[in-house]
Amino acid sequence: MTDSKINVVCFGEVLFDVFPTHTKIGGAPLNVALRLASLGANAEIISRIGQDAHGTELQTFIKENGVSTTTIQIDQALKTGEVIVKLDAKGSASYTINYPVAWDNIELSPKAIQSVENSDAFVYGSLVCRDSRSYNSLSELLKLAKYKIFDVNLRAPFYKKEILLDLMMQSDFIKFNDDELYEICEFLDSPFRSLEQNILFIAEFTNTKQICVTKGSHGAVLYTNEKRYYNSGYKIKVVDTVGAGDSFLAGLISNLLNGKDPQTAIDFACALGALVAEKEGANQKISSSEIAALRNPLNK
Repeated sequence: MTDSKINVVCFGEVLFDVFPTHTKIGGAPLNVALRLASLGANAEIISRIGQDAHGTELQTFIKENGVSTTTIQIDQALKTGEVIVKLDAKGSASYTINYPVAWDNIELSPKAIQSVENSDAFVYGSLVCRDSRSYNSLSELLKLAKYKIFDVNLRAPFYKKEILLDLMMQSDFIKFNDDELYEICEFLDSPFRSLEQNILFIAEFTNTKQICVTKGSHGAVLYTNEKRYYNSGYKIKVVDTVGAGDSFLAGLISNLLNGKDPQTAIDFACALGALVAEKEGANQKISSSEIAALRNPLNK
C-alpha cells in the first residue's frame, strides 16, 4: 500500500485470543507490527513466548507475515499468553488476561537493544508493564529509542497510575481511546470536560507534541503541530472490534513517518481500522482498494 521502509520496533505481548468458538493470534503490539509490515514497513516485535505448541505457532505465523522474530525470546517455564475474549451484541470485546505468562518476563537482551537503537520508531503499551520484569526492560529500552509511541491500553486490573504517568512522560506520541483519555485526565485532576480541552491538558502536562484519541464508530482526532485534525468515522457493519485500534495506529504512524500530511494520515487510519472491525479477528488482510473504496464511496 505504501513504499515505506521505515524501521519500527514494537514491544509487548504476543498471545492467542480465545473466542467461544475459535482462537486467533493477537496482542496489541503484535497487531501493530503485523499491520505495519503489511503496509511496507520493516517491523519487529520484542516479546517472549513459551516453549509450547502455541509459541511455535506464533513464531511461524509472525515470520510468515513479514515481521522479524529475531527478538522473540523463549521462556523455559512460563506458557505462551492467552486471553479469553467475550463479545457483546454489538461486537465490542471484553477480555480476561491470563497471568503470569511468558511475555511478563521479557529480558533486556543485546538483540533488543540493537533493534531499538536502529529503529525509526518504538511502539509500546501499558499492559506489558503489569509485571516488573518486562517493565524494567522497557524502561531501559526507552532510554535508547529515537521516537517513542505510547499506545495506552487500559486493561483492569493490570495498570497503575504511577506507571502510566511515567510512560506518558517519556513518550513523543500518545494514542488513547476516548474512555482512556477521560480516565487518565480524571486521576491527573484535569479541570476540563471536553475532549479537546483534555487533549491540550495532557499535551501540556506531559510535554507531548502529538496525541491521538480514537472515538469508536465516531472516528478520531489527531493533535500535532498545535493543530487538530478530525475524521468522523466510516459507516460499516461491525463483526468484532478486536485489533481495530491497533490497525488504526499502524496506519496512522506509517503515514506520518512517511511524511504524509496529518489529515491524509488520520483518514487512512480510520478507514483501515473500520475495515478490520468489519471482519473477524485482528489480522485479516486488507487491500489498498478496500481502503480507497471506503474513503471515497462515490468513486466506486
